[in-house]
Amino acid sequence: MEKKSKIYIAGHRGLVGSAIWRSLQSRGYANLIGKTHAELDLLNPNAVKEFFGKEQPEYVVLAAAKVGGIFANNEYRADFIFNNLQIQQNVIGESFAHGVKKLLFLGSTCIYPKNAPQPIPENALLTGELEKTNEPYAIAKIAGLKMCESFNLQHGTNYISVQPTNLYGPNDNFHLENSHVLPAMIRKTYLAKCLKENNSVALEKDLEKRPVKGDLSEHGIFADRLELWGTGEPLREFLWSEDMADACVYCLENINYKDVKSHINIGTGKEISIANLAALVAKTVNYDGKIIFDSSKPNGTMRKLCDVSKIHSFGWHHKVEIEEGVKRLCKWYGE
Repeated sequence: MEKKSKIYIAGHRGLVGSAIWRSLQSRGYANLIGKTHAELDLLNPNAVKEFFGKEQPEYVVLAAAKVGGIFANNEYRADFIFNNLQIQQNVIGESFAHGVKKLLFLGSTCIYPKNAPQPIPENALLTGELEKTNEPYAIAKIAGLKMCESFNLQHGTNYISVQPTNLYGPNDNFHLENSHVLPAMIRKTYLAKCLKENNSVALEKDLEKRPVKGDLSEHGIFADRLELWGTGEPLREFLWSEDMADACVYCLENINYKDVKSHINIGTGKEISIANLAALVAKTVNYDGKIIFDSSKPNGTMRKLCDVSKIHSFGWHHKVEIEEGVKRLCKWYGE
């Protein structure tokens, strides 16, 4: 890529897309294109076709997707499979039609079987049954990965698919139902702290900034305790979003499909239990109340650790460890 290359980042306002945008800018790439949903509906094939015809991007980063945690994935199953398939079909299809030189597709490690070997190697794909709670989203992401692979094999394109582990960072989603585990946990812990300390000013300020549907107790947030889903036993790997952005730009600059012949895991290769994560968050926000795990709620996959040996072999490693990342995100949330 040249510094003057025209690069389209689909989803440039999201958690990863915004980080990729900043990472590219910091490296001197100035010809970046981003469109909000109001400006370009990626579900609309005619709008996407018109956009590509007008802008003619040379490189595309497909970071736009409908995402969420266990509750959202399980509750809005049709939305997760339909919307993501439609977005991928439109963006990847028009990228091919308009001769895009290189495309980077962001998937997810939920594409792997629920009982995959740990750490999960790239070749574990399609070797077993998926986790039921996020199956529609996983199927959509597998389809996107295979679409990229198929264009590469049939047409010689250079479409790379990266599978990030659980991401967190600036511009994260803190919705109590639709967010991922870490931002949801940070917000719930903070709100529980406000209730415990009877800090109505801070509570009202938070709820005004990010309105909550229903009573806080419906989300497990009480004055005397915090209730979280599952047993606390599942192990999860977390990657700081700006590290992910750095990995994406690294792939754009240094890695081609002919070098990997498959998709690439992006992660830290390290994991933490949900219970220990809850303790870390509580310590970071200075919450000293009770934390109770509701075992009647689903755990999701019990373990989901990436094998990151492939991306390491190309020279990329993460920089931000979970303790530092939680501290940074709590600070960002409070600003």
